Amino acid sequence: MGRKISVADLRNIHEEHIRWLSTVGEEGCCADLRKAKLSGVKLSKVNLSKANMSSVDLSSANLWGIKLKSTNLKGANLRGTYLLHGTDLTGADMSEADLTKANLSNAELGNVKLIKSNLYKTKLNGANLSGADLSDANLSKTKLNKTKLSGANLQNACLISAYLKDAGDLTIEQLSKVKTLYKSKLDAELMGQVKEKYPHLLEKIKRI
Repeated sequence: MGRKISVADLRNIHEEHIRWLSTVGEEGCCADLRKAKLSGVKLSKVNLSKANMSSVDLSSANLWGIKLKSTNLKGANLRGTYLLHGTDLTGADMSEADLTKANLSNAELGNVKLIKSNLYKTKLNGANLSGADLSDANLSKTKLNKTKLSGANLQNACLISAYLKDAGDLTIEQLSKVKTLYKSKLDAELMGQVKEKYPHLLEKIKRI
């Protein structure tokens, strides 16, 4: 069971966290929001970088412009969450997080860990996922058009019906390591390379 946190308590936690960040740990306290129930909350433009938010429930929350750099979000519930307009999750650990139908368009996600995360129908168009670890992630029906994927690890990722047209810096080497590309949309050049070298990735597989 998650723990409920009032708006007043959340405000105090944030203030102490900002002190902790600004004094490099000399004052204040690192925010501990593990397993907190914050579904539907509005946390626009706050800074919770380096906070411990593992298994937090932020489903349907509005996190407009929030800073979550190097934040622990392992196992977090981010279903339907809005993370838009300058949201910065650089270096965050979002392994095994549920981002089903979340909107991270144009978000900064460089070097994030999304290992075994569920990104079903997630909007990542225009986001920066350079250096991200998406190994074993579910990217089915995910929108990745104009997403920066330079150096992203797609090992064993499931990309069924994913939209990858105009994805930035995506290579055939990265795609060769995915579990499947069944019904996914790719630029013509990449699709041609997949058909030539890894045609099995375009076939329907029995179990995902």
